Amino acid sequence: MAKSGFAKDHLKSLIERVERLEEEKAALTADIREIYSEAKGQGFDTKIMRQVVRLRKLDRAEFQEREAILDLYMSALGMRR
Repeated sequence: MAKSGFAKDHLKSLIERVERLEEEKAALTADIREIYSEAKGQGFDTKIMRQVVRLRKLDRAEFQEREAILDLYMSALGMRR
């Protein structure tokens, strides 16, 4: 019986931790949305900003590989001079 009580308490603790993190995530998402809104209000292209943020997460080799493939595809489609 004691083990069951422990598992119940442990499960409740885990659920509460997840709930707190979900609340923090929602707050961070709202903060990020606010920054993009501010940027848009100042004339920045937020779609491009989001791409830049994603690209900055890549390591140098992966970034260069993606850039090369993009260039190849765009050249094949006549989109590069």
